[in-house]
Amino acid sequence: MSVFSIKSTLRFTGLVLVFFSCTPKEKKQESEAIKDETLIPYSIARLFPHDRTAFTQGLVIEKGRLFESTGQKGSWIAEVNISTGAQDKKIILDDKYFGEGITILNNKIYQLTWQSKIGFIYDVNTFKKTGEFAYDHEGWGITHDGKQLIVSDGTNKIHFKDTVSLKDEHSIIVKDKAGVVKNLNELEYIEGYIYANQWQTNNIYKIDPATGNVVGKLDLSALGEEVRVKDPQADVLNGIAYEKKSKLLLITGKQWPATYAIRITK
Repeated sequence: MSVFSIKSTLRFTGLVLVFFSCTPKEKKQESEAIKDETLIPYSIARLFPHDRTAFTQGLVIEKGRLFESTGQKGSWIAEVNISTGAQDKKIILDDKYFGEGITILNNKIYQLTWQSKIGFIYDVNTFKKTGEFAYDHEGWGITHDGKQLIVSDGTNKIHFKDTVSLKDEHSIIVKDKAGVVKNLNELEYIEGYIYANQWQTNNIYKIDPATGNVVGKLDLSALGEEVRVKDPQADVLNGIAYEKKSKLLLITGKQWPATYAIRITK
């Protein structure tokens, strides 16, 4: 495991102030399926560069700092310079672990691994590992509601974990009008709802955490198509981070050449 010193001089919050006023230039994304009442309209506020080699598993904004986690051999967690996509501080996992999602709560970074059924805890400022925790399912996406850790396992189930024992307290089954929604991956908790990317699709579902019911859906197919025009080697969408002050979402994917800042328009 390697830790590098941070040299970033540019914070995401400063950039938010720059492009928050870019509304007149935003590109509206209209879906053909206008009869689908669950579709959430959005606009693109800005594009940022993204490391094409990053097999993105998690994306988090914490106090103006952007963090990313990756999978595959040499999985890492890093603090990322939003203006360049470069990693300014990094943790590299042993090759026996396939890194997955991350979240940050109470100055701790919680990281999942895929099939090892073990998670790691780090100090958010020093990146020093301070603990580990076990779980009995696969690890995919992770977020929190300020009280509990919220974890996906690649199925239709979302687990709620106690932050002290790190054990499951309860779980929900995610479903929409057509039935259960499978392959839930990257998670982000936004203003009382869980947003979950569905693996191998361009869909992000808005989920009621009390019932598991889908109450909205972001169809980001236009972004996915645009990315593949820029780079045919780009993989699936995977990466959701919410900036509370501007109410902007950062969206990226595995080996994408860009990160999109989008604004929900309703």
